[in-house]
Amino acid sequence: MPVYKRVMLKISGEAIGGEKGFGIDADTLAGISDKICEAYNMGVEIAIVVGGGNFWRGRSGKGMDRTTADHMGMLATVINALALQDALESRNVPTRVQTAIEMRQIAEPYIRRKSVRHLEKRRIVIFACGTGNPYFSTDTTSALRAAEIDAEVILLAKKVDGVYDSDPSVNPGAVKYDRLSFIDVLNKGLGVMDSTAASLCMDNKIPIVVFGLDRPENIIKVLTGEQIGTSIT
Repeated sequence: MPVYKRVMLKISGEAIGGEKGFGIDADTLAGISDKICEAYNMGVEIAIVVGGGNFWRGRSGKGMDRTTADHMGMLATVINALALQDALESRNVPTRVQTAIEMRQIAEPYIRRKSVRHLEKRRIVIFACGTGNPYFSTDTTSALRAAEIDAEVILLAKKVDGVYDSDPSVNPGAVKYDRLSFIDVLNKGLGVMDSTAASLCMDNKIPIVVFGLDRPENIIKVLTGEQIGTSIT
């Protein structure tokens, strides 16, 4: 049985890109969608924030105006959101995409009460375009939306299987943390999420579980209370 009733699932864009980390890998997307569908059938109310790093990151625009670069990154998240929506609805899971920047022809504008109502009516809600503002990451979006919809936990699905004291892809001797406090994350400058997102979660007492999405079944393991990845409280 799931230990959470309503969750915020944050999926990084790189995870959707599969091993290449770029574009959309069909097999990876299918594996992720299968497990989200399984979680949905367990009765969990699921909201999703999806990143866009498999297409574009704001910091990728060297020499470009930061606001313009960030807006391009927001549009990248819409591509991933629509792909995920299509994959879920092909599995008969009702899904809605809400965007922080209005594009009514393809998605709903973000309205808090409407997103909560969708969740209550057993629809998965995918939030795209971040917060709609430059200089804010999709990690911050997941923290903000989680607070707004009263999610019990943020499931931070990344390419790495937890939080390390240094980059494990660079340092083979990097040490993985099983548990951390938000103060630890902020004081040690750990790269799991930006300080704005960490502070927002700390202030609103929203726990985070960081785990690897290389094995999509990890979504189910976290939902059923299995101790994997890194817990931040």
